[in-house]
Amino acid sequence: TERARTAVFYSISNTQRGLGGISFGSFLIKQVVEELRRELPKLENFVTLSPVPDFMRWLKQADDVPVTEEDRTLLENLEKPDWFTNPELAAQLRSVLEPLAAHYFLKARTPKGRLIDSVARFHLGNGARLERINWLGDVSPKGLRESAGIMVNYLYRLEDIEKNHEAYANQGEIAASQAVKRLLRGEGRRLLDMRLP
Repeated sequence: TERARTAVFYSISNTQRGLGGISFGSFLIKQVVEELRRELPKLENFVTLSPVPDFMRWLKQADDVPVTEEDRTLLENLEKPDWFTNPELAAQLRSVLEPLAAHYFLKARTPKGRLIDSVARFHLGNGARLERINWLGDVSPKGLRESAGIMVNYLYRLEDIEKNHEAYANQGEIAASQAVKRLLRGEGRRLLDMRLP
């Protein structure tokens, strides 16, 4: 443990709806980071492994999901309970879903202009950077139902937290890694009205 450089937070959330808008999570993150750094001074990276609870709802209901007709047909396979166990099908779906996930985080908004994903709003609002989209990170029934198995990493880099928070709070700017931005640039899809069954 003395050589540890990275700490991973698996689940951090505001648990009481009535406390929305009060940033207990931010306080908790900062407190845990400070305590961990006292115990393990070589820690440099603090990341989460986070769910994407609203991705499939957006994919099924949004009018501006960037997909082709071919993609739409392929995405119907997500209704099969064991689609992820077929390597060829999973690879085809990955090529469509990862760029869609990047679009979901970087471009998709509610009618009021907010990020759709509540977990993303929490972490980005606390100064994290969207670091990585993890394909098949959660293949539990809930993970498949809510996010097609996708999970993400948010990176808390101490020297960037304040800058990222200010950019998000004041301009709605999302801090994202080049890897996530490349996925978005690679989407190259027409905007079609897509509603899955």
